[in-house]
Amino acid sequence: MPDLLSDLSAIVGPDHVITGADLAARATSWSDPAPLQGLALVRPQHTGEVAAVLARCHATHQPVITYGGGTNLVRATASTGADLLLSLERMAAVTAVDAANRTLTVQAGAPLQRVQEAASAHDLFFPLDLAARGTATIGGCIAMNAGGVRVLRYGVMRDLVLGLETVLADGTVLTSLNQMLKNNAGYDLKQLFIGSEGTLGVVTQAVLRLFPAPRTRSTALLAATAFDQVVALLTQLQRDLGGALASFEVMWNDYYRLTTTPPAPARPPLGQGFAYYVLVETLGGDEESDEGRFAHVLERAADAGLFADGVVAASAAQRDELWRVREDSEQIERQHHLTFGYDVSLPIAAMEGYVAAVRGGLATAFGPAVRCWVYGHLGDGNLHVNLWAPALQPEDAARAAAIVYAPLPTLHGSISAEHGIGLEKKDYLALSRTPAEIATMRLLKRALDPHAVLNPGKVFGMHG
Repeated sequence: MPDLLSDLSAIVGPDHVITGADLAARATSWSDPAPLQGLALVRPQHTGEVAAVLARCHATHQPVITYGGGTNLVRATASTGADLLLSLERMAAVTAVDAANRTLTVQAGAPLQRVQEAASAHDLFFPLDLAARGTATIGGCIAMNAGGVRVLRYGVMRDLVLGLETVLADGTVLTSLNQMLKNNAGYDLKQLFIGSEGTLGVVTQAVLRLFPAPRTRSTALLAATAFDQVVALLTQLQRDLGGALASFEVMWNDYYRLTTTPPAPARPPLGQGFAYYVLVETLGGDEESDEGRFAHVLERAADAGLFADGVVAASAAQRDELWRVREDSEQIERQHHLTFGYDVSLPIAAMEGYVAAVRGGLATAFGPAVRCWVYGHLGDGNLHVNLWAPALQPEDAARAAAIVYAPLPTLHGSISAEHGIGLEKKDYLALSRTPAEIATMRLLKRALDPHAVLNPGKVFGMHG
């Protein structure tokens, strides 16, 4: 493809078409250190260059993979040597903050943490948060409809995007950088691209919704002996704390033990003998009363027998330690290899039985030594399930996935809560979407990307 690469060099500059050893020096993803594969990695500097690159690739039917921070977990940016990789790393600026309107306009290559810090500098708050905040890009968060730890209060990425600038496969630029909460003028086209995993267009800019910066932050780790306690605790905290409740994260015992036992750096804030551990956090605006209210609500929950033990963070350092216990999921892969990880959602009332059924199925399939770590954003119905067994092999992936996903259709659950589909879950999409829904997805793909050049093969096949 010398002519194509020459044309792309003319568009973005020869220093920004990366090939050969320079390309191979980049890792495939944060979890896969293998050399990044591709025909080349192209780094445009502005939307016009993105449009010109895509127009040229559309004309030649050249497959394009938009490559962001490399933090997705479903191989949504997996590439081959024949794919062109498009990186927006040079398009990473926060271009505007409107404090009065509480909006922030940002280029898609900016890391999530940069957006959080830019909002904070104006005494505002961008609530989306996840462990990969320093690497995950805003464009990637939009493409995957990221969730994270504050969905219970603020919603997923879809709820935080007001406007988008997107480039279609043929280079057409859709500029709809809406800054209003209410805009009912025709189709809301941005919704097509949020969660589409780069298969319908390339997001280049976004207008994000901001909130007043919280004045208070109260955090506690609570231990429960039964799942019924956990459910009742969530109900009572939502009632008594109202909109202040931002996070309700639950860890099953195996996960808590893993992240609080050496070689994990965290030490157990509570004893390791409880069945469930709940990380609760509120964000408020009343510095005089929020802390006392939080303590009072927890006292009422304790008096009602909704948890057996607990610790309240007395400082920012203690809060960070509590969150480290929850966020240090990397310990799974660090301490055990090979592991498989799943991200599902289902009704809260069905979770206890679901986890028991999955664990039983995995033990039958892989033997009694199988390990299964469960944790998640229980307040919004999202569980993460990770497994390891002594003899686990890559070819066991389909058998394991079948066990994890099989109960979900009858429970009205989903095979993907926040991680997307990519390649990892493509074969199981029909468990969560009807044939008519998948056919409509294909219809949209054909309409917006007739040559299937954008992230081809991801999410669903074009024939079925």
